[in-house]
Amino acid sequence: MRRPPVRPAAEVGHLPRTDGTTPSRPANAAAAGSSRSSLSILIRVRGAQPSLRPAEQRVAEAVLADPAGVSERSITSLARLCRTSETTVLRFCRALGLGGYPELRIALARAAQGEENDRAAGTTLDSVIGQTDSLAEMVAKITYADQRSVADTGAAVDVKALEAAVAAVVRARRVDVYGVGASALVGQELHAKLHRIGVSSCVWADPHAALSSAAGLVPGDVAIGISHTGTTIDVIDSLRVARTRGATTIGITNFDRAPIVAHSDVALITAARETTFRTGAMSSRVAQLVLVDCLFTGVAMHSYDRSVSALDSARAVLRARHTDRHERPAALVDAHAVASTA
Repeated sequence: MRRPPVRPAAEVGHLPRTDGTTPSRPANAAAAGSSRSSLSILIRVRGAQPSLRPAEQRVAEAVLADPAGVSERSITSLARLCRTSETTVLRFCRALGLGGYPELRIALARAAQGEENDRAAGTTLDSVIGQTDSLAEMVAKITYADQRSVADTGAAVDVKALEAAVAAVVRARRVDVYGVGASALVGQELHAKLHRIGVSSCVWADPHAALSSAAGLVPGDVAIGISHTGTTIDVIDSLRVARTRGATTIGITNFDRAPIVAHSDVALITAARETTFRTGAMSSRVAQLVLVDCLFTGVAMHSYDRSVSALDSARAVLRARHTDRHERPAALVDAHAVASTA
């Protein structure tokens, strides 16, 4: 089946396609260098890490483990530490959008100084949960990691990409949301929010149902795929099918060069932090919900009065399903009466 004609780039912030079938990178990726340059270098390293070559990943691990120490090393010293070459270190710098190694050292020095200031103020914690940590220490570390995920994701949001995603959903005839596992829960949250303000949306956690639904999309529809790693085959396949039908595709992931991005007209990037026992399913959800709330609120603001009215109506109906806190529900009163006479 031939791919439908490509829509104008200005319509949803697309880059022009290089040909009729191979998607180019999302429009927001073109501006990623400038928008991400102001981010903490450590956020950028974490985001790029999965897509790096093995030798480059060793450099990333060294940077994340000791940013202050690496900032004081020469390129030759760092290459030896990581058992690689100076050329690989330079490739690592370019992968982060940096001009060279001196720029990396300056960025790392700034990041290390920021972490040192936070540590001095008592606002930073090691995210590694040790076997000897108390429950109080465990709670503090998880809370800190979640707070940082929210703050880092807020800093990493590409506003132009978010604007393009909001515009696409506002115009959409129908919105499909795809996700599996923990991402399916985030998808359900997005669907519920959109549905409450009158946006026709569906969420699909079953891969076969998602593919079937994607096959029924048409130009003007929107498909949103959620995957923390950006490598979930079921979600990627659903976006791919939706795209071949002419739908605008939006990917929500933690890594800006993940495979899902190649099938997304717009990519929204989170910046989740993980602790020892939180392998994405928990920490990613916090960061994804930040973007979901931003996307939903942006859509709601386009029809502000109508959205407020719809939400107020929903609250009024739901309020009737709650009991007065000073009164026991009739069912409980009846049960108590039965128990007293038994």
